[in-house]
Amino acid sequence: MSGTADANVGTTPVREGYAFDEAALAAWMQANVAGFSGPLTVEQFKGGQSNPTYKLVTPGKSYVLRRKPPGQLLKGAHAVEREAKVLTGLEKADFPVAHVHGLCTDDSVIGTWFYVMDMVEGRIFWDATVPGVSNAERAAIFDAMNATMAQLHMVDYEAVGLGDYGRPGNYFERQIGRWSKQYLEDADAGRDPNMDRLIAWLPENIPADDDATSVTHGDFRIDNMIFHPTEPKVLAVLDWELSTLGHPGADFAYNAMMYRMPPHIVAGLAGADIAALGIRGEADYLAAYCARTGRASMPGYDFYIAFNFFRIAAIFHGIKGRVIRGTASSAQAQERVKVLPELMELAWKQAERAGA
Repeated sequence: MSGTADANVGTTPVREGYAFDEAALAAWMQANVAGFSGPLTVEQFKGGQSNPTYKLVTPGKSYVLRRKPPGQLLKGAHAVEREAKVLTGLEKADFPVAHVHGLCTDDSVIGTWFYVMDMVEGRIFWDATVPGVSNAERAAIFDAMNATMAQLHMVDYEAVGLGDYGRPGNYFERQIGRWSKQYLEDADAGRDPNMDRLIAWLPENIPADDDATSVTHGDFRIDNMIFHPTEPKVLAVLDWELSTLGHPGADFAYNAMMYRMPPHIVAGLAGADIAALGIRGEADYLAAYCARTGRASMPGYDFYIAFNFFRIAAIFHGIKGRVIRGTASSAQAQERVKVLPELMELAWKQAERAGA
């Protein structure tokens, strides 16, 4: 939720265990942030971001700080330097992201690596049906989301310094292998016939364009965007923790999965009367993206949807394992476990739609 002032996120005083030397940060900002002028006060955003996120308030403007969490970390996890890199590269391409003022890789300043970016003020829609706006505006909001995703996938990543941001090619092969391995190795969480079928079917049915590559967000949902306060315009896309060089079709299908996803599993539109809401149908949404990215069509689309349902099911299965082992006890974790059989069944239904 980095970079938002939405009431649903909100801030609290800095939580225990997450405080740092605010004077040291102010001195760093004085040296590294153009136009910075104190005094500085620090608040912490609510929510369970894996990288703790803070609001930095000064008399003239507010900023957002994202840092690695304190304590021992897994190698490669919480890579705030990757977030800063992708944001900086995309800004060069005029893509809507918060401006990054600087990255600090000196642990002596606040205890962990961090970066500081602009705070973007606007609206976040937590419900995929976007309540509280007119049908015309709702349609325009969905179109803006579609256009923003198309714009991301058209960025010349080499030209903006992101040529080394991931491994191009063989995206599905690598991802299916990774999530299958995690599922099969978590004996505590058990097995499910629908997942076992998917693990057998997916690698055998990867579409021919597995080498297509673009910058991908990895979690492109409507609630990861800040919209203009009064216009259907995306001001900033948030939460780049899962971004990489990946397959644009997979990234688009993750966003479009909302059409087939029940809202009680993950924020989705399944069961909603989208025509009455002014939201274009799934086929039209896909056609608009294809037109914007110069494709005649997307033959692998149903496979990409099936893959994304599988990926979410694998993630939820991992949460089930942690709940059983006692390392995940939140109410949200329990909810994820409860819907897992339904999600796995839904995932296999997508494979059937794709010809399984």
